[in-house]
Amino acid sequence: MKMKMKSLLFGLAFIFLASVSAISQCKEVKWPENRSKAEESVAIYSDALKQGNYRGATAGLQWMLVNAPQWQTKLYIDGTEIYNKLASIEKNPAKKQVLVDSMLMLYDMRVTNCGDDVNVLNRKAIYALSYNGQNKDKTADVLALYDKVYEISGNNVYDNNLVAYMQAVQLNVAILKNLSDDEILQRYDKISDIIDVKIKKALAENKQDNVTRLRGYKSTIDDILIKLVKVDCDFVKKNLEPKFKQNPKDIVLAKKIFQFMTTGGCIEDPLWLQSAEVIHDNSPDYGLAKNMGKIYAKNGNMEKAEALITESVSLAQTKQDKADSYILQGDLLSQKGSKSAARESYRKAIEADPSGKEGYEKIGDLYMGSFKDCSKQVSLAEDRLVYIAAYEMYAKSGSQQKMAQARGQFPSVTELFELNWKEGETKSISCWVGETVVLRTRGKE
Repeated sequence: MKMKMKSLLFGLAFIFLASVSAISQCKEVKWPENRSKAEESVAIYSDALKQGNYRGATAGLQWMLVNAPQWQTKLYIDGTEIYNKLASIEKNPAKKQVLVDSMLMLYDMRVTNCGDDVNVLNRKAIYALSYNGQNKDKTADVLALYDKVYEISGNNVYDNNLVAYMQAVQLNVAILKNLSDDEILQRYDKISDIIDVKIKKALAENKQDNVTRLRGYKSTIDDILIKLVKVDCDFVKKNLEPKFKQNPKDIVLAKKIFQFMTTGGCIEDPLWLQSAEVIHDNSPDYGLAKNMGKIYAKNGNMEKAEALITESVSLAQTKQDKADSYILQGDLLSQKGSKSAARESYRKAIEADPSGKEGYEKIGDLYMGSFKDCSKQVSLAEDRLVYIAAYEMYAKSGSQQKMAQARGQFPSVTELFELNWKEGETKSISCWVGETVVLRTRGKE
């Protein structure tokens, strides 16, 4: 049996060497001179395949591979299925490997006789990783195959081979320890760049499911990289910052620095902002503009922060994102003391996403903090109207705790009596707040 198993592989190897010829696409059926024998062989292996008799299908298949290697691509599709099935059910490791090698050789034969190398080798790589990735004698070959697949495929590499390539890298590091940090990073960059291109294409075609899936792949390869290379902030500062200073417009390097520093939790480092600026200038992005705005605000550069947050409003693609940006815009204006302008931004947030309640709470906060601004220091009842206005905003936001805080600052019954005011009457607030409120007293809603 051992010799028989080996003969399958040696037989295919002989066929492969003997079948080198001018490449066609094998799209049209091309019968050999002995057509009757070919039709008989196809019928035999096809019937065996349908019946699940994969061993019985090999003889007819091999006759076709020898005598009609350009019959049509179906020959190789059926052949790889037959050998894949045989390999998947084989328990003996040595015999399984013979079948796996035979199956993978069929992909090479298909390229030789029918071309279409990008499609065929992408498929071969998937099976090579599955069967040979953890085989110490084959692990390096799998990675070499992926290197070739990426070289010939460019941005058209199969989505199934995005994470798979990084897994092949991981297995080589774990089993063979044969890759330097630079060699790992080079392959990581290659995968990341292709994912970025695919995401951009999916966004342009409004295929949000594809975008979500591809971003998931990106997250997975990031997780793998972190296990293989210590890419903390010290690594970036030592190895990448000097290169970036030499070429501060290098978008590829900027993306790498940005990713590693974000993962490393050092986004407040000036280098993170520098890399983010390069990325944003190259391809304006909502999330990037918003987060950069936050960091600039924290650093005290309010002019830059306001510009980026304003830009994020125009870049927002969902109601929630637009509302979030308006909230941030309002927060910046509030920090500057521009309460009326801040309120306008919060109102725009509510308008952008009516389901969001944060805008009401933020306006309530503005009113709660306006007692001194609006106080005439003539009557406490009138000065406390801002708290009623704040309460009404908190009620719309659903914040019970802040409603209670505002209610605790309502005018007292005595304070209303001094002005001859009564609960239930409406009064206007004359300062910037400008709201009309219904009179209430402390302890009552």
